[in-house]
Amino acid sequence: MGELVQLSKVGKTEKPKRPPPNVRKYSEVRSREHLLSEEVEAMREAIRKRGGRHAHRDSTLLLLIYRHGLRVEEAANLKWEQIDFATGTIHVRRVKRGTPSTQPIGGEELRSLRRLQREYPTSPFVFQSSRKGPLANDSIAGIVELAGELADLPFPTHPHMLRHGTGYYLANKGVDTRTIQSYLGHRNIQHTVRYTELAPGRFKGLWED
Repeated sequence: MGELVQLSKVGKTEKPKRPPPNVRKYSEVRSREHLLSEEVEAMREAIRKRGGRHAHRDSTLLLLIYRHGLRVEEAANLKWEQIDFATGTIHVRRVKRGTPSTQPIGGEELRSLRRLQREYPTSPFVFQSSRKGPLANDSIAGIVELAGELADLPFPTHPHMLRHGTGYYLANKGVDTRTIQSYLGHRNIQHTVRYTELAPGRFKGLWED
């Protein structure tokens, strides 16, 4: 009876309707909550091939979210004043009372950001909307979802999968938990441990062939 809904007016019962995809549990539509580096690159390449006015912006957005484990709000509010081209660093301001940090920017990021600044010179925000303000959170989510579809990934994608991918990548490289905690801005290390638990590298050598 727990799954049945009583319809008083018609005097019969029926099963409740299936919830729309956006309220279903993520575990029902994909087996993991992180993206792999090759999947991120496939998404960026698919965005570039699709073309359009914002193709480079969107590809750079995916790159920075992944390389620095940004949350949607952190990416939306990222300003040029946080980018230091001279030292090749980015100052990451964390939300949710997260710990801020200054992180190095690789060569690909620097080149992408310089081009992006030339293409969008009129806004203090790195990722500018058509109205010259910051991209909305929903817009970023839509870009990530579309990129996953264009790359033919077998599951729907959302921005936090990029952040989870950052933690997984670093853990799989053997980076210690405290460093990953600082890099992602976690106040509680228990939020970081999930990535080291997923890393297959810790099981290497258990079996010999």
